[in-house]
Amino acid sequence: MNKKLVSMALAATMIVGAGLSVSAEGAKTVGILMPTQSSERWINDGANMKSQLEEKGYNVELQYAEDDTAMQVSQLENYVGKGVDCLVIAAIDSGVLVNAEAQAKEAGIPIIAYDRLLMDTDAVSYYATFDNKGVGTVIANYIKEAKDLDAAREAGESYTIEFFMGSPDDNNALFLYNGIMEVLQEYLDDGTLVCKSGRTSFEDTCILRWSQETAQSNCENILTANYADEELDIACTAFDGFAYGVKAALEGAGYTAENWPLVTGQDAEVMATKNIIAGSQTMSIYKDTRLLAEKAVTMVDAVLQGTEPEINDTEQYNNGVITVPTYMCTPVAVDQSNYKEILIDGGYYTEDQLQ
Repeated sequence: MNKKLVSMALAATMIVGAGLSVSAEGAKTVGILMPTQSSERWINDGANMKSQLEEKGYNVELQYAEDDTAMQVSQLENYVGKGVDCLVIAAIDSGVLVNAEAQAKEAGIPIIAYDRLLMDTDAVSYYATFDNKGVGTVIANYIKEAKDLDAAREAGESYTIEFFMGSPDDNNALFLYNGIMEVLQEYLDDGTLVCKSGRTSFEDTCILRWSQETAQSNCENILTANYADEELDIACTAFDGFAYGVKAALEGAGYTAENWPLVTGQDAEVMATKNIIAGSQTMSIYKDTRLLAEKAVTMVDAVLQGTEPEINDTEQYNNGVITVPTYMCTPVAVDQSNYKEILIDGGYYTEDQLQ
């Protein structure tokens, strides 16, 4: 049996096992589709949404597709066939979901896009996300301030930098890249930042499916080809998983605490936060999945009750067919100086989790 058939068989087994029947008499059912359990943040997102929706009296079915697009299509089609009342979708590759989304619209099932915009469809009602361009801007401004790029420019100094950007099939990745370049492009143009590999475009730096292994391989190749006689100063990565891959590549190349570069990330995962404490990752972007889940839940309530949820953007997120009303949460940079205040005092992690 080929991989696709195995995946679809597994998806069917998961659907049967999930038990989509309504468990509480009269309660509406919300079907949630998440991309993968390989990243800690998606596990947290799914759990937070499920918990908050159940507290409001909804029945909730939560599925993960493990980055298998055929599986996610099958899961969506099964939800539509079972007649769930609302769908929340964090897509792996939204392009493959268009036909199934059309089936949902025809069946009268509203769809909320969760943290990844659903492209090329008019079946989506709302979009809950973080300010993805803002994520890139925060990362870039952190680099700008940490390395004092303006002072370096005046002194005629420069820093080497390499980029590890998100998946080309994730619309958020391009927003993030654009936010980074909005801040850093001028320093690349005037030579304050030097990318020795020459890989600065989104096409040259994007990493399919946000793969940690690919990030590590890319970094190893870049270090071997370009940094035999000069050190890398900044690894601008768009995801904590990339930062783990870069860390492994740097260690393999003999980097130590004395010459360790500035390494960025996104999601403030437990491992990333531990690495920040230890000094092998400089910063990450904290995205409170509890808040994002809360905004998605208000959208579910709205579409099922015929009311309007809170929205703070009606212009930025055009999916090629419609401009989707959106709530954008604010990203926050965390590093050694503030992780206790933001992550521990804020109740996101306990001290024990970060030991």
